[in-house]
Amino acid sequence: MKIVTIVGARPQFIKAAAVSRVIRNEFAERVSEVLLHTGQHYDANMSEVFFTELDIPHPKYNLEISGGQHGAMTGRMLEAVEAVLLEERPDWVLIYGDTNSTLAGALAAVKLHIPVAHVEAGLRSFNMRMPEEVNRIVSDRVSSLLFCPTETAVRNLANEGIVAGVHEVGDVMYDVALHYRDQARRQSTVMGDLGLENHGFALATCHRAENTDDPSRLSGIVSALAEISRQMPVVLPLHPRTRKLIADSGLTEKLGKVRVTDPLPFLDIVALEQAARIILTDSGGIQKEAFFYGVPCVTMRDETEWVETVDLGWNRLVGASAREIILAVSDLTKEKPAASVIFPYGRGDSARKIVTTIIEP
Repeated sequence: MKIVTIVGARPQFIKAAAVSRVIRNEFAERVSEVLLHTGQHYDANMSEVFFTELDIPHPKYNLEISGGQHGAMTGRMLEAVEAVLLEERPDWVLIYGDTNSTLAGALAAVKLHIPVAHVEAGLRSFNMRMPEEVNRIVSDRVSSLLFCPTETAVRNLANEGIVAGVHEVGDVMYDVALHYRDQARRQSTVMGDLGLENHGFALATCHRAENTDDPSRLSGIVSALAEISRQMPVVLPLHPRTRKLIADSGLTEKLGKVRVTDPLPFLDIVALEQAARIILTDSGGIQKEAFFYGVPCVTMRDETEWVETVDLGWNRLVGASAREIILAVSDLTKEKPAASVIFPYGRGDSARKIVTTIIEP
C-alpha cells in the first residue's frame, strides 16, 4: 500500500512524524509513505537539524508554494499536488489539520478518486470567518476516513450528518508530547540561555490574524503581557510578521520588560512549556500541550476547538481584553487547577490506531 502524506506547516510535520514513525517501525513491509511538503510555511528552523533531531523523514516533494491570498495559494497548491498524485498513484492521501495545504490535498485527491484520510477531523470553532474553519469543514466532507481526536469532534461530525468512516483515535499530538517530553528536558538549553527558573515565568505566543491584524486586540494583548512582566518574566517568541505588525502599530515600546525572542526550535518550546508557571496563547496546539504538561493556560481568543481543556479547568478563554487576560493569569497562578483524572485525548497510541485503520479499515 502507498500513502502520500501532505503537509505544509511545521506543526503538521511534527504530527506526521508520529504517524511516519509507526509506519517505519511497525508496518514497513506493508506500507510505503511519500511525504509531500507544499511549502506553505517557510521556517528556517526546518533544516537538517530539525529533521535529524526529531527523526522526521525528509519530504520527497517540496512544492515551495507560499504567500498570496488564500484562494490563489490554494489554487497553486491544488494544481501542483494533483501532478504529484498523478505521478505517484497512491492508495490513500493522508492530510492533517486545517491549513490551505490540507484543503488542497483533500480536493486534489477526491477529484482523482483517491480516498482521503483526515487526521484531526471534526474540530469546529463555529467561526466561519476563520479560514481554518472553512478548510476543515470542506476537508471533512470529502474524506473517507475521519480520525477524530475527541468525543466532541465525533459529535460535531454527527451533527453535520457525517457518521461513515468516523473513528475516535485520540490526539496524535499527545503521542508527540509524550515522545519528546524527556528529550526536550535533556537536550534543550533554552532555560539557561534565557536565565529562567523552573515554574517562575510565563510563556506567551501570539500569531493568529484575528489578533495580530486587529490593532485594538493586539494592543490589549501587548498591554496585558507588559503588565504581567512586572510580576514575573514573560517570554514571547515572535514570528517576524507579528513583530512587524507590533512595530507598525506603535506597540514595540509598550512591551516593556517582555522578553521577545525569535521563533524557537521545537524542543526549546517543549522545554519552556513544561517549565512555565502559566502559558498565554492563541495557538490551538499550545493550548493542548499546556494541558498535557499540567500547566494552566490563558487562551487569547473568543472560542476554542479544544473545549475539553476549558471544561476541565486548565484553560481560560479571555479574548483580547487586557483586563480579562490579567485577571485570568492572577486566578490561575494563585490556585492551580485540580489534576485531571480524565484523558480526553487518548492514551498516546493515536498514531498506531490511525495506521492500522487505514491498512485494515
